[in-house]
Amino acid sequence: MLSKRNPTWGWRANEAWKIKGDSEPSDAYIDDMKFRGSVSILFGFFFLTCGLLVIFL
Repeated sequence: MLSKRNPTWGWRANEAWKIKGDSEPSDAYIDDMKFRGSVSILFGFFFLTCGLLVIFL
């Protein structure tokens, strides 16, 4: 959920060290991180639902 809400949170630790000078993440990077966050949330919800169905049914 963190990458969906704040996609630039981990950018400095993961990507900024590769670039000299002061820079910010690109719009494409931000959109990609939002997409990955959404997909992760959907997969998590799916597996949680399947697990609960197995337990209770």
